[in-house]
Amino acid sequence: MNSVLRILRFLIGDRKPDRRIRNTLTLEQGQKLLEKRTQELLGSDVPNRWVRIMVTLPSHAASDPELVRQLMEAGMNCARINGAHDTPPEWSKMINNVRKAERAAGLYCRILFDLGGSKLRTGPVARGPAVIKWRPTRDALGQVIEPARVWLTPEGAEELLPEPAQASISLPGKWLARLETGEVVRFLDTRKNRRELKVISKLGSSRWAESRKTAYLKTGTVLTVDRPSEKQKRRKVKVGHLPSREEPVLLNAGDLLVLTQSLKPGTSAKKDAEGQVTVPARIGCGVRQIFRDVRVGERIWFDDGKMGGLVEKVSRTQLVVRIDRVRPGGGKLRGDRGINLPDSRLRCPSLLPKDLKDLEFAVGQADLVGYSFVRSPDDVKRLQRELARLKGEHLGIVLKIETRAAFERLPDLLLTAMESPLVGVMIARGDLAVECGYERLAEVQEEILWMCEAAHVPVIWATQVLETMAQDGQPSRAEVTDAAMGVRAECVMLNKGPEMVATVRTLDDILTRMQAHQNKKQSMLRSLNVARLFRPASEA
Repeated sequence: MNSVLRILRFLIGDRKPDRRIRNTLTLEQGQKLLEKRTQELLGSDVPNRWVRIMVTLPSHAASDPELVRQLMEAGMNCARINGAHDTPPEWSKMINNVRKAERAAGLYCRILFDLGGSKLRTGPVARGPAVIKWRPTRDALGQVIEPARVWLTPEGAEELLPEPAQASISLPGKWLARLETGEVVRFLDTRKNRRELKVISKLGSSRWAESRKTAYLKTGTVLTVDRPSEKQKRRKVKVGHLPSREEPVLLNAGDLLVLTQSLKPGTSAKKDAEGQVTVPARIGCGVRQIFRDVRVGERIWFDDGKMGGLVEKVSRTQLVVRIDRVRPGGGKLRGDRGINLPDSRLRCPSLLPKDLKDLEFAVGQADLVGYSFVRSPDDVKRLQRELARLKGEHLGIVLKIETRAAFERLPDLLLTAMESPLVGVMIARGDLAVECGYERLAEVQEEILWMCEAAHVPVIWATQVLETMAQDGQPSRAEVTDAAMGVRAECVMLNKGPEMVATVRTLDDILTRMQAHQNKKQSMLRSLNVARLFRPASEA
């Protein structure tokens, strides 16, 4: 910048003494300061890779120390505990498993405790009948190519599913214990169709069974087994309690949705015989402040932006929303789904009573605290005061940038947070994309990376990194490219999923390869592997 200013002054004939912009740090010193702060916040560099990997621990990490050990050996450098789920006893067990894995592997792993914060969510929805359904897989001609697998397990002593199944049924243990491989269980399903389940194997006290026809089964359905060895005596049992299913609120473009303070179960619209709506769809939201802060004409999004609309009416207890964004054919809005109000100036508290209680846990056992839905410098100051009250100033603070308000005030948030000794920023791209618009996400995350680098603040690149691989074991091409871009941050975060360990290994490999090409926003211009294969025609 100083060089550009000198040239511009020369071009306009300015011969006054050089007035340089003063900066206390050179470029090299700034890079070293960022590296120092990254090590203090996220731990020392790992061999061959300077970008750390953070993993959100699933609930069963509390009872599965082997999973935690495998994650750490695969490359996990920081474990995230989501304070919106589970309870302190489970969190303590997760942390104990991390510490044991550290000692066993000779590694070190930071613990990030993520406060739940004031995330807006939909209330419950009405429950439907207690029915389970299964159906076999058929080919294009309707022939069964894979029967439906059903897990039969002892009632009151249910055993966890060892692999996916289309249904799980709890049955009296004594009846189930006498069920042998090869026997056939018969019943009439809810449609009065005769159906069969064939027992194919035993596993512990449970049984695997298969069905070659679609069936609907409810509480009280009578199951029968013919036992020729007992003089044709028929053994019967009734299916016990089955959990009722949610009945999501059905919404189409143009529909009205009433968002209410009441947490009475939400329902779809009611219609008369001619198909005219007599009562619009409704669902609750327990955060009363939004009914005072939201204005007519402001946009509202549900379920990570899957559907949205404009607020048409506002009262002290209700918002009336006209749905205008939903997939073709309509959408289903379930309970406990996120609500985003990007146009509204919300005055919801950044720290809820539960967060303050959870913060006491974090001070005693975690290394970092994630600050969800932070919006203003005053929010940051409040967290700093609470940490001081709890003598927790040693905890690193990670500001989660997930609202448009937080993005627009990021410089102020950084300057305030940097009064604490350890500070980082998480680009929480899920809610941020909804708030700022998906088309702006690439631009927004770019600006956050640049601002944080200028402030020498470490960045965590988060949300849906290799999400498909974590769930299904195979990443999409776009996800691999996205993960590679994470090398521009100081840490990349993975969410939980069945294929977590393999996903950590893959991310470790991607980041290790990419760091030779990219350092923050600077291309390293390393020699290309393809160049070694190239020979000019004259040398061929």
